[in-house]
Amino acid sequence: MYSIGIDSGSVATKGVLFNGSIIKEITIPTGWSPKMASEEVLNRLIKESNIQKEHVKKIIGTGYGRVSMPFVDKTITEITCHAKGAHFLNPTVQTILDIGGQDSKVIKIDEDGNVIDFLMNDKCAAGTGRFLQVMANVLGKDVSDLDLLTKGGEPEPITSMCTVFAESEVISLLAKGIPLENIASGIIHSIGNRGVSLLDRISIVDVVAFTGGVAKINVLKKVIEEKIEKNIYIPENSQIVGALGAAVIGWEKIE
Repeated sequence: MYSIGIDSGSVATKGVLFNGSIIKEITIPTGWSPKMASEEVLNRLIKESNIQKEHVKKIIGTGYGRVSMPFVDKTITEITCHAKGAHFLNPTVQTILDIGGQDSKVIKIDEDGNVIDFLMNDKCAAGTGRFLQVMANVLGKDVSDLDLLTKGGEPEPITSMCTVFAESEVISLLAKGIPLENIASGIIHSIGNRGVSLLDRISIVDVVAFTGGVAKINVLKKVIEEKIEKNIYIPENSQIVGALGAAVIGWEKIE
């Protein structure tokens, strides 16, 4: 028997096949249709794992695209799913910072992975993956280049809280001849400051997990650790935590 969790976000759609442990995980771009992306993830998980569809007993959907999944047994908020996923990967986690494509959130959980409190910023793209993508494009770089690009750079302050204004600010800094590494470092510190601001509002409890695609940027992890004066746990694949949590919830329903 298996469960499947599918997390359709604004940038990527993730899926996990689960039977008490992770059997397979898939991440693809969401594109223009969360429904099509979710169906592709579901079909690929089953086909590439060489299992029969009838052996999948529960399918749980989460993420902003969960309303576009007619094939799921249940939809659950990403807050609950991220809590379950992070707890499964590291039962000592009690605080989660998740930075996704279009929103960022902080979740406080108990020793069983249940949500105690949370804060979410979904009104503005500042400090999210979308913000980072826009800034990287202005620099003429890929997001994956930022770790290397920031080495040796002194962070140039990015004062604008709005993505549009911050883009103009970065263009102005480039025109002034400010080194790329300084601007890139400033962008990373700007995102780190926004993440720490969210964490401070909920009061941090060890252990802190950092999830979402943005968590793959090593220098951002170091910036946040320095600001909160704590080590941060980052899962091996920080993007699939929500999908994993959905799969874990499905498995619990089977059991």
